[in-house]
Amino acid sequence: MGSNNYKKQEKPDEVAVEKGSATGFKTILTGSFLSKEIVVGALPYIFFLTFLGICYIANGYRTQKVVINLHRTNNSLKELRSEYITTKSDLMIISKQSEVAEATAERGLKELTSPPKKIMLSQKEKKAILND
Repeated sequence: MGSNNYKKQEKPDEVAVEKGSATGFKTILTGSFLSKEIVVGALPYIFFLTFLGICYIANGYRTQKVVINLHRTNNSLKELRSEYITTKSDLMIISKQSEVAEATAERGLKELTSPPKKIMLSQKEKKAILND
């Protein structure tokens, strides 16, 4: 009888894999994998990925700072808007005719009961006033 062509023997490969994983772990711990040509050839790619990671982290911090600043600005805007509305309503109350009349009554001024009279000047009188 000949050799088995249908089923390959896998037991010697499994033993090699187990030894290979132990050696791989050992090379990682000792750091000797860094001196291989594959790793040295991939260093520019590794540096590029490191740079992208740093940019990604910096972008996250910058975005967080912008969001915090946006919240502060919105809170300040709400406060200023409420102050504006309060001041506007106070001005409307103070500028009512009755309020103005009360405030001027303290100084001895009275509200007019008759309509104001219009003063008409001739051209000669206007020139005389302007030239003086």
